[in-house]
Amino acid sequence: MAKVEVPEGLWMRCDACGKMVFRKVLEENLLVCPECGRHYRVPARVRVEQLVDPGAFEEMDPDLISTDPLRWKDTKEYKDRIVDAQRAAGVSEACIYGKAYIKGRAVMLAVMDPFYIMGSMGSVVGEKVKRAIERATDEDLPVVVVTCSGGARMQEGLISLMQMAKTSAAVARHDAAGGLYITVMSDPTTAGVAASFAFLGDVIVAEPGAMIGFAGPRVIWNTVKTELPEGFQTAEFMVEHGFVDRIVPRSNLRSEIARLIDYCGK
Repeated sequence: MAKVEVPEGLWMRCDACGKMVFRKVLEENLLVCPECGRHYRVPARVRVEQLVDPGAFEEMDPDLISTDPLRWKDTKEYKDRIVDAQRAAGVSEACIYGKAYIKGRAVMLAVMDPFYIMGSMGSVVGEKVKRAIERATDEDLPVVVVTCSGGARMQEGLISLMQMAKTSAAVARHDAAGGLYITVMSDPTTAGVAASFAFLGDVIVAEPGAMIGFAGPRVIWNTVKTELPEGFQTAEFMVEHGFVDRIVPRSNLRSEIARLIDYCGK
């Protein structure tokens, strides 16, 4: 069972508005607080259920799993961290992808999981995103990628950074073939993912309040001791400064994606 970013129990206190929310109501509201609109993070499989038509997702390459090329060890060995992440998130890696239908429109969909090592991009995540885009190019389908990531996965070092170029090249080939590429940025979309395929969408939409940028506020403070302006690196800031096309509440994402596909002729 995938982890959900809300505590167990019948009731929970929203960490944004402080009000008590009935858990069932929160789940029925797509994990959005009905009182203040706080968009909680969503496991990849739950996100797929929210976006696609019932039963209309054909997952591809579900058994791709990261290896341990650097034999990395910090507070625990990387291979053990992978097992823990799989157990916590309920997926084999931090990205799942496959062919789907959204309001009857065929798409190639890739979704990142924030509960698998914070959606970090290692070799398998990069490979899955690349394959999703390449298969969309081959089948003349639009690509929809839901991003949620802390960036490149440090346990894979340079191999993880290579995924930035690999995924970006796949996007370039898809664009050259006339394909449509839509990115949906959720909280957070940062670092190597933001600096590669996340910001390359033909249309970029974001959920309300999502943190979007390269280095987060804690990293910036700990490196250059600078406090960011209020609201900096939010989806609203990014729209105001032209980095994101529009903010779309989670309840409207299905309709918005379908509308964009129709408008772009795909």
